[in-house]
Amino acid sequence: MKEKFAAISGASSGLGKSFAQQLAKQGHNLLLISLPNENLSTLCYELELQYNIKAICYETDLSIKENVWLLTDWINKKYSINILINNAGVGGTKKIEEVSTDYVERIIRVNVLATTILIHRLLPNLKENNEAYILNVSSLAAFSPMGYKTVYPASKSFIYSFSRGLYQELKETNVHVGVVSPGPMKTNGEITRRIEKQGFFGRLTSRKPDDVAAYCLKQLRRKKPVIRVNLLSLIVLHVLPTWITLPILSNKMKGELNVE
Repeated sequence: MKEKFAAISGASSGLGKSFAQQLAKQGHNLLLISLPNENLSTLCYELELQYNIKAICYETDLSIKENVWLLTDWINKKYSINILINNAGVGGTKKIEEVSTDYVERIIRVNVLATTILIHRLLPNLKENNEAYILNVSSLAAFSPMGYKTVYPASKSFIYSFSRGLYQELKETNVHVGVVSPGPMKTNGEITRRIEKQGFFGRLTSRKPDDVAAYCLKQLRRKKPVIRVNLLSLIVLHVLPTWITLPILSNKMKGELNVE
């Protein structure tokens, strides 16, 4: 029998790295995927050494469709996966009229196309297991549009909707599909400074990536279709109508850009 692996995209830092560390602690072999030149091989070596598991790295740009096909062909040919975590994502805060077409396309290619194609092409592999899991990382931004961040929330709304539909379609199979919509996480110095600038509410709603990853994996094993890690923010976004949240969040993004 082939050894089982968990495939994680966007695994070199932030939440993806935390998923890798948590699964390694549980003794799970890993296929870690990230952009080139992000020290992914070092992470794999450290996890293998510390937890006595196999950690294989694969560096590629998922915004290029051909790369996604090559990745899935490589996985299906060489490995059996029973966990797929689609964590890779691209965002940004900019005025839509000031960005290039490539900037817009990259968000859609990574957040929407890559996630969808990975699942579509790896699903037969996952279904070969007695139990298998897909976890898609959406965002709190999925629940409210906002100016100056127009494409990103729309792409994450797709991920949330796609995940819920896929869960229903596969619920009678051996593949469970979950989706998580985390809010702000202190993944690096810049993001931490942005969260701190938001004051009390920013600190109240932010989470540590390691805590989010551990909780998500626990809930995924319990076969929860929707994993809620930031209940306060979700309640606010669901209770308040869009005509209230839209200008508030847009002004917040506008403030980050320092535009009039």
